[in-house]
Amino acid sequence: MAKNESLVTKLTIKGIDKEFSVRAADYVALDIRPNSPFNLFIYNTFSRKGKLKLGEAPHLLDSALVEVSRNQIEKFLNIKGFLNAKVTDSISIENKRVSIFYTAIQGTEFKFRNLEFNIPDTSVKAIYLAKKDLFTRIKAGKRYDSDSLAYEREQIYLLMKQNGYYDFLRQYVRPTVDTNFNSGVADVNLAILNPQGKDYHQKFTLGNTYLRIQPSSGIIEKGMSRDTVVIDSQYRFYDYSKFFKPKKLVDYIYLKKDELYNIQNSELTTQRFFDLNAFRSVSVDFAKSKDSSKNELVGLIDIIPLKKKSNRFDGEYTFNTSITGLNLGVTYQNRNIFGGAEIFEVKLRGGLQFDKNISGGLTNRILSRDYQIGVSLSFPRLITPFNIESFGRNGVPHTRIGTTYQTYKLTDSYLRKSLGVNLTYDWVESKYKLHSFTPINIQYSNAQINDALSQQLISQGNAFFLSTLRSQLISSSYYTYTRNLAKLTTFNNFTFFSSTVEIGGNTSALAAKLFNNSNNEDQKLLFGVPYYQFTKIETDIRFYKFLGGERQLVLRVNPGIGYSYGNIKSLPFDKRFFAGGSTGLRAWQARTVGPGNYNRASLASDSARFNLRNLDQLGDIKFEGNIEYRFKLVDNFIGSKVKGATFIDFGNVWQLRDNALEGGQIKLNKLFNQTAIGVGFGLRFDVSFFVFRLDAGFKFKDPQFIGEDQYVYKLWFDREAKNTFKANYGISNSPDRYSLSQIQFGIGMPF
Repeated sequence: MAKNESLVTKLTIKGIDKEFSVRAADYVALDIRPNSPFNLFIYNTFSRKGKLKLGEAPHLLDSALVEVSRNQIEKFLNIKGFLNAKVTDSISIENKRVSIFYTAIQGTEFKFRNLEFNIPDTSVKAIYLAKKDLFTRIKAGKRYDSDSLAYEREQIYLLMKQNGYYDFLRQYVRPTVDTNFNSGVADVNLAILNPQGKDYHQKFTLGNTYLRIQPSSGIIEKGMSRDTVVIDSQYRFYDYSKFFKPKKLVDYIYLKKDELYNIQNSELTTQRFFDLNAFRSVSVDFAKSKDSSKNELVGLIDIIPLKKKSNRFDGEYTFNTSITGLNLGVTYQNRNIFGGAEIFEVKLRGGLQFDKNISGGLTNRILSRDYQIGVSLSFPRLITPFNIESFGRNGVPHTRIGTTYQTYKLTDSYLRKSLGVNLTYDWVESKYKLHSFTPINIQYSNAQINDALSQQLISQGNAFFLSTLRSQLISSSYYTYTRNLAKLTTFNNFTFFSSTVEIGGNTSALAAKLFNNSNNEDQKLLFGVPYYQFTKIETDIRFYKFLGGERQLVLRVNPGIGYSYGNIKSLPFDKRFFAGGSTGLRAWQARTVGPGNYNRASLASDSARFNLRNLDQLGDIKFEGNIEYRFKLVDNFIGSKVKGATFIDFGNVWQLRDNALEGGQIKLNKLFNQTAIGVGFGLRFDVSFFVFRLDAGFKFKDPQFIGEDQYVYKLWFDREAKNTFKANYGISNSPDRYSLSQIQFGIGMPF
């Protein structure tokens, strides 16, 4: 800084009610608000002497901006009903550090008193008075607020646009206010003027609608041919793409002939076409009929499709000092396979885990292989044996049919091949309420367990693993309710909720009884394999708190419980819970926490620990929680916005029954003792169409240890103690290795 420059380090605003104090601070110019210490450090480190613009330049004292901000705060208070409010400012400078103080005297709080109307068009007046109470904020005794007047004008404009008044303008709504500075009241006269030179506002009805589908390039070349179709004598389609069947698109057009013009139906048509995920541009407009006596509008819909076929790649990479993991996926989509915006999708995924402590080449170090292929077909409607009411006005419903095949191999000890089929219905109750019901979900798994491992588990009394890992049949149905999914990308205060309930095996039990299948070790078989009966529920609740300036606090709890009954007294492998990973306890790799106080040292041999990696640390109960603070770091870093996060993760999984895993059963009186805690920080790189993130998690409390040894944070800065601890762990838990940290890389936000 130059000699005559000083850094703003403190901003204080006094004398304003708590209700308005946070918003008042937003009226202070950004350049005289205190810097974020981290952003300022980044700037001083990387940007000061170079051309690379990172972080945030120092916010230096500017007297002119102090005065402008004072005036803006005063105007804000005036708008909020404190018409006599006065704001003063003062500045304190010490050692080139500046503190800015604003002090407000709010004065009298003005309130609405009388509301009078001047609406010469009786039809307009009748509509307004009939609907006014549903939206008005202008009520006697309520605080006077200029924003309330602006809101009233906007609501009247929309109301008229919803009732046939196509030509209605916001300028026709003119509220005037008479304030009495002595008594603190505001009288409002609300006028809705007629168009110039007319005695009334004209209503319009709809005529025919013309829909043009352009090529995906958006360019209609000279002489290009098109498909032309007329449907229901009111919709005329001109399809230059020749991809679509117009009859399948009519359901998403909410412009009906002879109905009154309604702006909501226009916006609804636009939104539903976008919801089909088949178009990149949708425009809905109107033209007045050439015959002015009809008061009729012609609908004009112009849409440009997305490319019919596309590919998408994604990936995830995790690593610590011993185990690394790589997951890659490719997705092929055909967005219009049958001409009705159906989506045909093929997903290929592959994952490998490597253990760096295993000797030999890279191939020899592979711990597990996981390959999956999934094929699905999604229809933008509900396909059922019976007719049901369409949910299209709230959102496009979908019917999805899918099948998946997976191969999972854990070194030479375990091989599992699974084939699954499912049928799912998704529908939208409202913008923020989503439903999903899967009546058919069937999975058949063929498992091969190494004979040596099988005998070893039996001899150690761990036959529980055999029942979990063997060949099996799972048939279930599940339902999911989600609230406020659409708000996740906003900076509002809201609660996100999602819960899934699943019931499985009862149909299989009935079929086995009808077929009178023989028992196998007191367990009934269906199609030659045991079947499971179970109930499972999992819930995800998040509380989002907006703190201003792209800062956000997120609190999340994610509990779940599953209970098995009937044929087999354990949950299927795929239905069990695990902890750790990029969206949960980020200081641990997935499937490496718990259950409970379980420590893998309790397994009798190194070979058992090696062969059961990723298989033994599962549970019937899950509880994970996260506290994450999110904030902006850099507006532009190589084309992306960079955001930061600090977090605390906690939780674990537990067994309901005592299944030979020492310390794995849940004990309510030892719940905190059985809870894992991790802390960390992360970076999110937002490149507009997706977010990729990098999180560094550090173990704070590890429940696999006893007493004070659980608090492994003590090892963070004591290299000698850390090395001794890791060496002892390597002996007792071989071939496992201990790491105090975990790096997680992923696509999208963790939650």
